[in-house]
Amino acid sequence: MEKKHTSTTKGATEDSGVKGKRALVMGLGLHGGGVATAKWLAKRGAMVTATDLRSSEVLAASVKALAKTSTTFVLGEHRPEDFESHDLIVANPGVPRESKFLAIAKKAGKRIENDASLFFASNTHPVLAVTGTRGKTTTTLWIAELLKKKYPDTLPSGNTPDNAFLKEFDRLRKAKPETPVVAEMSSWQLEYLPVSKRAPQIAVITNIYPDHLNRYKGIEAYASAKANIFKDQHEDDFLILNRDNEWMTFFLEKKPNGLVFFTSVKPLLKGQNGLFVRGESLVFRFDGIEQQLFSVKKFIASRGAHNLENLLAAVLAVKLFDSSVVVTEKMALALPSPRMRQETVGSKGRLTVVNDSCATSPDGTMAAIARFTAPAAKTHPIFVVGGTDKMLEFEVLAKYMKKHVAPDDLILLDGSATKKLVAALVAVKYFRGHAALLHDTLATAAAEAFARADELSGKVTVVFAPGAASFEKFLHEFDRGEKWNALVKKLLK
Repeated sequence: MEKKHTSTTKGATEDSGVKGKRALVMGLGLHGGGVATAKWLAKRGAMVTATDLRSSEVLAASVKALAKTSTTFVLGEHRPEDFESHDLIVANPGVPRESKFLAIAKKAGKRIENDASLFFASNTHPVLAVTGTRGKTTTTLWIAELLKKKYPDTLPSGNTPDNAFLKEFDRLRKAKPETPVVAEMSSWQLEYLPVSKRAPQIAVITNIYPDHLNRYKGIEAYASAKANIFKDQHEDDFLILNRDNEWMTFFLEKKPNGLVFFTSVKPLLKGQNGLFVRGESLVFRFDGIEQQLFSVKKFIASRGAHNLENLLAAVLAVKLFDSSVVVTEKMALALPSPRMRQETVGSKGRLTVVNDSCATSPDGTMAAIARFTAPAAKTHPIFVVGGTDKMLEFEVLAKYMKKHVAPDDLILLDGSATKKLVAALVAVKYFRGHAALLHDTLATAAAEAFARADELSGKVTVVFAPGAASFEKFLHEFDRGEKWNALVKKLLK
């Protein structure tokens, strides 16, 4: 299939109609996204107010970053009158749509958007966007890496502090028109995407598993938010779905406008287009014609079976965007690991330490267990697990742990999710009559993991894979990950 998908977003205008408007940024935040939104609005002539429930002391760095703008701040509270007096409300992704303050804005007939909807309404570059429960950050990074050889200005964007959507405009202004945007999109960002009436030219949904159920009424509502990624696609756009994930049918039932391609670690069904594995080889199929790409045997051995799904999605997205971009086995093996996602952060002698702080659901922890307990890993793994509950279930994780992780190799960091996990482990008789020890601090959990490593012979890997959110003890998963890295550095001296 010969194709180079470089169409731009039709009808996009860089100011998005914000000039002269009173804009309220709801949720200034600590990650940099709220700051980027405020700067973007101010630069385009909006009169900006930033409001956040957190205090000026907590948000000092964010306030300082806006010192050169005319932004007005309302901190430590949200005032109902602000949601009635401003023309545009830009909600931080962490703000639930059910917020009583957004309800006030809706009643007053105000325009409500987020950074993603503003970006899509204004962007003129082609977009490849990735969402899903697991693997979206890795897939986004890998798509960008694979495209860089031909499109050197390509960078992963959209859902990280350093590359928030509205930070992209200054960089893209200097880039060639055909330079693609490769964007990671959370369910929260996708909630408002339909406001823009735009969609990515290539949309990827990696998979759906239970997550963020403290935010959504159920997993179907969560999946419906993800489906917004293809809601406004055109018939010449592409949607990539994971044939091996049970939620594929849910998305097909929504009758996507774009051309649907599939990924699978098994051969696809007859008539299905996409990228799949036959034996040890990647095979691309389109309209009955198949092309064998390269062997994935070495990739699976070095990166884990779960990363094969991410590789399939990334390679397929690249092929659909520009079929002249060649991906080889060597390129696949050289792909980088994203920060705090099964990232090796230290080693000394026979000990290796991994940071998987962004594993914020039980499925993420199971992926880490699967990788590091596999015979190909050739190491004895110790897992540090636990954190804040997101209304998720831990029974499946408990059964998986009983099968693959010895009690002496499981270190528990206390939290509301940890208590649920312990109850599930007790139910499957995991502890063999011993009481579970919950560490109140990450420091003591890390120290016990290192002490356990000292007791073992041969290669040992300490894996921090919480399987839960972070908010009871940390600002967010990145703060949690940075604190883990600091402890590792100290303990490895």
